[in-house]
Amino acid sequence: MKFWFILFLIFLSFSCRKFIESELVLPKPSIAQKDSVAISWLALGDSYTIGQGVNQSERYPSQALELLKVKFIQTKRLTYLAQTGWTSADLLTSMSEQNLQGHNFVSLLIGVNDQYQGIDTSIYRKNFTNILNRSIELAGGDQRRVFVLSIPDYSLTPIGRQLDTLKIRKEIDWFNVINKQIALQNKCIYLDITELGRAAKNYPNWVAQDGLHPSGLAYSKWAELIYTNYLMY
Repeated sequence: MKFWFILFLIFLSFSCRKFIESELVLPKPSIAQKDSVAISWLALGDSYTIGQGVNQSERYPSQALELLKVKFIQTKRLTYLAQTGWTSADLLTSMSEQNLQGHNFVSLLIGVNDQYQGIDTSIYRKNFTNILNRSIELAGGDQRRVFVLSIPDYSLTPIGRQLDTLKIRKEIDWFNVINKQIALQNKCIYLDITELGRAAKNYPNWVAQDGLHPSGLAYSKWAELIYTNYLMY
């Protein structure tokens, strides 16, 4: 008798909870406060992150943050640690020399200069692993707050077409296999912008005036990917 009474109480409790969950609907505000969510973003990389050849507002982190304003997510701090020509070793050295603060969000795109300079993939793998581990630390240990972007294929640009395009394409793929593998092993978000860039061969306006780097329009496509995959909020 006691057993059936206890079972009845459990069932009653479960039924009441189910009713509350199904019937209680919290109203969604039609207008959120301007600063309902404020984030800080650390953008790590090379010329693709710093936006060589475009205005500061056209860099992909800046454009992604503009899109996030639709979700009432504001910018608390956007910090760039990137420089044209940097290899993974250069970025790793700079990170060790800087007194970097924690951020809500860290993006990482590095490796094109490793490929261009003929740096061995084993060295890149080691450097990239160390950079990503440090990036996760700076994101408060939350891997889902770290985005890794694949290396673009510059062989399709006007300058790139003057070089060994097959070699560039093959080696870019090698480096991207490495950074994707490491990113996914660490449960970070990985965005493939390489194939997106390869589709740009039919769109000359996706290349900046320097004939090598992405244009602001191309970066807007990257920003849309980040916006679509923004899972932290």
